[in-house]
This record gives sequence, C-alpha cells and structure tokens, in this order.
Amino acid sequence: MRINGRTGLDGERERWTLVPESLDDLWHLSYVLEPGDLVSGDTTRRIQRDDDRMRDTGGEREPMSVTIGVEESEFHKFANRLRVSGTIESASREDQVGHHHTLNVEEREEVEIEKIWKPDQRDRIEEAVEATENADVAIATVEEGAASIHTVAQYGTEEYASLTGPTGKGEDARDRSELFADLASALSHLDVDTVLLAGPGFTKDEARQYIERNSPEVAEQFGATVDTSAAGDRGVHEVLKRGAVEEVQTETRIAEEAETIDELTERIATEGAATYGIESVAEAADYGAVEELLVLDDKLREERAGEGEWDVDANEVIETVEQQGGSVTVFSSEFAPGNQLSALGGIAALLRYRLE
Repeated sequence: MRINGRTGLDGERERWTLVPESLDDLWHLSYVLEPGDLVSGDTTRRIQRDDDRMRDTGGEREPMSVTIGVEESEFHKFANRLRVSGTIESASREDQVGHHHTLNVEEREEVEIEKIWKPDQRDRIEEAVEATENADVAIATVEEGAASIHTVAQYGTEEYASLTGPTGKGEDARDRSELFADLASALSHLDVDTVLLAGPGFTKDEARQYIERNSPEVAEQFGATVDTSAAGDRGVHEVLKRGAVEEVQTETRIAEEAETIDELTERIATEGAATYGIESVAEAADYGAVEELLVLDDKLREERAGEGEWDVDANEVIETVEQQGGSVTVFSSEFAPGNQLSALGGIAALLRYRLE
C-alpha cells in the first residue's frame, strides 16, 4: 500500500489518498470501508442518450470520475479487484449524481477514501504500507508420496498445487524423483521471493537435494527447511506457528494470528486468563483486565454496519481496551485461526489476570 496524501476535513473526517499495490492491499481496504464513507476514483459508466433510446442500443460506456457514498464493498480475490457499491454523490457528469454505481478498485489505481478513521483502521493501513516491503513467500510441504504448495498472503494461505507420486517403497515402486520433479516444475511457475520446504522425516531434505541438482534456478528461491509432523494444511500451520515465515516476513500477519489463537485456546483449556464472547469480553474490558483483544474482521465489519447481533457496541469495547493500554488484533476470516475465533463468537481476549 502507498499513501499519497492525508487531508484533514471538518470534524473528525479525513481524506486519505491511497494506491493499493497488491491483492493484499485490496483485501485490507475491504475491511476499512464502512457504510457512509466516501470513495472517489475513475470509472466508466454506461450513458443512455436520447438517440440511443430510439435505437435501443443500451448506451455507450464513458470514462468519468465519481465519488460514491458507500453502501457495501466486496473483495473479489479471483478477479483481482474490490467492488464498492453505493450512490453517486458527485461526478464529472452532474447528470449522473444520485444514481447507483459500482466502482471497481484495482491494483495500482489511486483511490480516495473520506471517513472518520478509527484507530484499528489506521493501524491496518499502516501495516499494509509496511508489508509492501516484505518478501512474497511460498511453503512447499513434502512427505512420502505427496507434496503441496501454499502461497502466503496477508488474507491467508492458499493452496497453489497438490501433488501425488510414488512412495519409493516396495519392489515395483517407481523412484520418488518423479514427485520431486513435479514439485520443481510447479515451483518454477510460481513468482515468489522465497520458498520454505517443510515436512516430516527426511523426504523434504531429499527433495531439496534433488531440486538443487536438477533445477538450480528453482533452488535459488529456497529458504529454510522446517521439520513438521505432517504435510499439507497441518504442516503449513506448524510452519507459521514456529515463526519460519516470520524470519522472511517479519510482519507476517497470519503467523501472529496462529500464535495468538494457540495461546488463547491453551488458556481456555486450562481455565487460565482468557475469555470469549461479546458480553464476557466487554465486562473484562470494563475491569481493565484485557491485555490483548482478538476480534474477527468479518464480525467487526458486520457490527459496524449495524447488521450484527451483539448487544454491546464493538467500537466502545475497542476504545476501552486501547484507553487502558491493551492491544487489539483484528483476525482474518480467510485463515484457520480466524475460523477458530469465529467458533468462539468472533471476539475473545487474553487477560492480564483471571476473572472469577
């Protein structure tokens, strides 16, 4: 993310000029935007002229600049865009004001956002700016007869490839080098800065040696080799938890989430200093007992839009925690720790002390 400007307006509103530089940045913006915010950018819109109506052509698309009053926003990671829908508040063509429109925000296109920026939203944009300097990482997990590749992004991990091959066992078994060759081929088509190899036993080490001999250009991307108890999704979680990705991406969001959710579940299991659910968390915040607040991005966005089920104002809980020196971590609903937090009601807290 790049910040091209910040302008203070009347009251507490500010206008930020931003340039999303990656799919991650578009994802961040989707959770910053709320109903009532103003978003400005360039777009095209189908304009119906009088002669068009007579010929029933449906009109032609014309470029224009618009400012939209946000009603909803939706992150489309497979289309590489953020769709922001609402009513046009101002436009380079005045006759379009008041009409409904969807603005497609894409990578490397400047966009202006005018709103009252909440502290966690400011933090989120700052994190996105810092993350721009971080390396792109893939995790390749390898075990006997199978391998997988996951890419690491701030909105979560995504499976890039799943491979199967010979086990190398038995009299008629084929050589496991076939699996290693398939892995090298898949990695050669992946544009990342670093590949971490992980898995149980020595298979991953043999895979590394094979690729170093036969595909040195792919091996140049290799970072650390990590011992895990399994391959696949479980192995990826272990890599994140152990901080291997963090050595490459010091600010990797999901590595922090995995570690934090493990700490939370351990404390809950041992009846330690932790709590979950909106009412219990709000009560702990009032007592000044919250050391770290954990809240799910989807749930927070829903509550701020007035579409949630909580009887307590989420913003008030966040403000109370911050005023008393606690920290706030907004979890991604796209990653496994976020799913665990969702099962706990979408909000939880690590406490300074146990509440009776």
